[in-house]
Amino acid sequence: MSRTPAHRSRVVVIGAGIVGASLADELTARGWTEVTVLEQGPLPAPGGSTSHAPGLVFRTGPSKTMTEFAAYTVEKFGSLDVDGQPCFHAVGGLEVATTEARWADLHRKAGLAASWGVHGELLTPQRCKELWPMLDETRLYGGFHTPGDGLARAVLACRAQIARAESRGARFLERHTVTGIEQADGRVTGVVTDRGTFPADHVVSAAGFWGPVIGAMAGVDVPLLPLAHQYATTEPLPGLARVDEARTDEARTDEARTDEARIEESLPILRFQDRDLYFREHLDAAGTRLGIGSYAHRPMPVDPFTVPAYDDAPTMPSSLPFTPDDFAPSWQDSVGLLPALADSRVAEGFNGVFSFTPDGMPVLGESRELRGFWLAEAVWVTHSAGVARAVAEWMTDGRPATDLHECDLYRFEDAQRSPAYIADRGAQSFVEVYDVIHPLQPVEQPRPLRTSPFYPRQQELGAYFLEGGGWERPHWYEANAPLAEGLELPARDAWSARYWSPIAAAEAKATRERVALYDMTPLRRLEVTGPGALAFLQRMTSNNLAKKPGAVTYTLLLDEAGGIRSDLTVARLAPDRFQVGANSGADLDWLLRHAPDEGVQVRDITSGTCCIGVWGPLARDLVQPLTRDDFSHRAFGYFRARHTHLGHVPVTAMRLSYVGELGWELYTTADLGLRLWDTLWAAGQQHGVIAAGRSAFNSLRLEKGYRAWGHDMTTEHNPYEAGVGFAVRPDKGDFLGRDALGGISEDTVPRRLSCLTLDDPSAVVLGKEPVHADGAPVGYVTSAAYGYTLGRGIAYAWLPAAVSVPGTAVHIEYFGEKIPATVAHEPLFDPQMERIRR
Repeated sequence: MSRTPAHRSRVVVIGAGIVGASLADELTARGWTEVTVLEQGPLPAPGGSTSHAPGLVFRTGPSKTMTEFAAYTVEKFGSLDVDGQPCFHAVGGLEVATTEARWADLHRKAGLAASWGVHGELLTPQRCKELWPMLDETRLYGGFHTPGDGLARAVLACRAQIARAESRGARFLERHTVTGIEQADGRVTGVVTDRGTFPADHVVSAAGFWGPVIGAMAGVDVPLLPLAHQYATTEPLPGLARVDEARTDEARTDEARTDEARIEESLPILRFQDRDLYFREHLDAAGTRLGIGSYAHRPMPVDPFTVPAYDDAPTMPSSLPFTPDDFAPSWQDSVGLLPALADSRVAEGFNGVFSFTPDGMPVLGESRELRGFWLAEAVWVTHSAGVARAVAEWMTDGRPATDLHECDLYRFEDAQRSPAYIADRGAQSFVEVYDVIHPLQPVEQPRPLRTSPFYPRQQELGAYFLEGGGWERPHWYEANAPLAEGLELPARDAWSARYWSPIAAAEAKATRERVALYDMTPLRRLEVTGPGALAFLQRMTSNNLAKKPGAVTYTLLLDEAGGIRSDLTVARLAPDRFQVGANSGADLDWLLRHAPDEGVQVRDITSGTCCIGVWGPLARDLVQPLTRDDFSHRAFGYFRARHTHLGHVPVTAMRLSYVGELGWELYTTADLGLRLWDTLWAAGQQHGVIAAGRSAFNSLRLEKGYRAWGHDMTTEHNPYEAGVGFAVRPDKGDFLGRDALGGISEDTVPRRLSCLTLDDPSAVVLGKEPVHADGAPVGYVTSAAYGYTLGRGIAYAWLPAAVSVPGTAVHIEYFGEKIPATVAHEPLFDPQMERIRR
């Protein structure tokens, strides 16, 4: 991918809020000094979300990426000051539980913190009250304290970074309203404002909730929804006078003459997530007040195209009038937790606007349709510096050091980019900010959105659907409930029993003993054709694809540093035609970005096709009578593909198995999908065929040791660490990432993706739990499931090489309990591949 040399790169950043200022600082620190930041409002507080942000920084969450972003924000802002005033104050964070469910969730959060390297501690109610004297500790089950979290002074951090960027050559221009994006031949060329045009090789939209407005000028969709969020401050509270006890009267008098930012708060940021509330301290000359933020009110969407300009707004564009009726229930909840508030009242408040996406994650990356146009949108102060560093690395080095697949612009499907979808899911993201969210929990609306052709039959069988990528995905079928009767399975706790059924065990057993049909339609399918198709795919992937038509190859998409962007199955169906099994829209984007202008066509064929996995020891008995072609092992070997007919249905059959059993992936066009299902179902009755769901599928694939990209491995891992070095063929010739892997082997890597078995056959973990060795956290779980064939829990985890030796004893922390586990040889099931190759 060609990039403009640093000394010639002209960058225009749109928006001088916390993201734009941070990005200018990061870019100039890397030598890209021709940076212009355009801001429609006055500096340093131009009226966007940054100008009113309360500045809370809690680092810990389910996303490792977002935790890393927040950790860097703490690190960076903690090192900055303006005239002696710190840009970050590490007052700590305290999350309290008033329900058993929240208390359990705080134990899970403590595990996440340990997995991601954040120091935290679970506290008793009494200890919570010591940190926050206003608390009614009788309402608490306990709390989770993270002393390194705290308050980011967003406007001050902007000032500090603006000064640093300007010292390296950047310029910040206030009162410049962007009116257009210039482009030529598919590349951005400049930014038009009401005060002139600015030529550019790169344009970054860091416009916050105005992102869709800027995107529309560039012809680029920005899938975010601005929403208003209530924030109120109380009158001065005499009950918080204890904060000042350690200061002399003279010192307090001196501080009263200073700016508010110079007076340091001491109370931790308090989260009362059971009522969608948070609290922070405000100290100024008038005394000590509490700021109260609420997510408990109705979603209040804002049209970014109608937000007034700075000079036309009553306060600032991002600050809307406070709606007391919406806040009234939150005030009562606040008084319930902090009884001293009963003698106070709300002194002032506002409804502040900021951005939400359909999945609550940022939108980052370069547009493929308009090269050189970048998005750094839907970013909160919490993650701002981390996002800016990642985008700056992406722009200057070609790749970010942090895996960004959860934030990638192209992660959303076309069906997820409609204004209606963005509005529905964006509002739901707001509602769920402080909810206890299960890893498998689907968003409920709009559903169903995408369904496979088999959906009517799945409904008839009582499929329990979860959702992913907009697709309805069966996880088990109630029709199989009788098969689960009499199975001896360990009892599950309430958390691991959610979105699970013992029917999954019956479906796994039937797959191992007979045959099952799996709906594989949601897996992305790409078609690569043309006289240059082979050379292109050879250049883009790690394995050797120069095989005869009919061959299927497991291979990897690597980036320039050898990180795993994705894993693929590539079937050569004809000399110039390949079918690629991919993972996400980012894979299509990556291939399209690198495809030559002539000789290669890449297109997504997912929506027009469908797929059934037919797997189990009786799979050949089911399929062979339906076709005149020979499906014997000798005639149709493993990792082979062919065109055939099953009954009346033309199919592409691929001898693949992700569950470790004999079988095929059978592809046909969407219009014939229902006929294919009915044909297989009728033929399978004499063999005891069942339909099986993804719950059984996940268990079976972990027993076989098959990796799931995005969970078990990402761009932060190389193939030898992840245990897929067999898919790398350096001797085939040059390919993307090859040079970066020179000198690396499975024997030399410092960490490995390792298979663990839980010592207690009744124990279950779900993923992202910390792994301890010698009493200290050393890694984290990526994927986990109960192995129904093996009769015990399985977990894959990233561990240091010294710990990854089979036989090593470790502990997995699950809701505060240390569960013994052992590093195991893999694969756990059928290591000789006898069941697949028969």
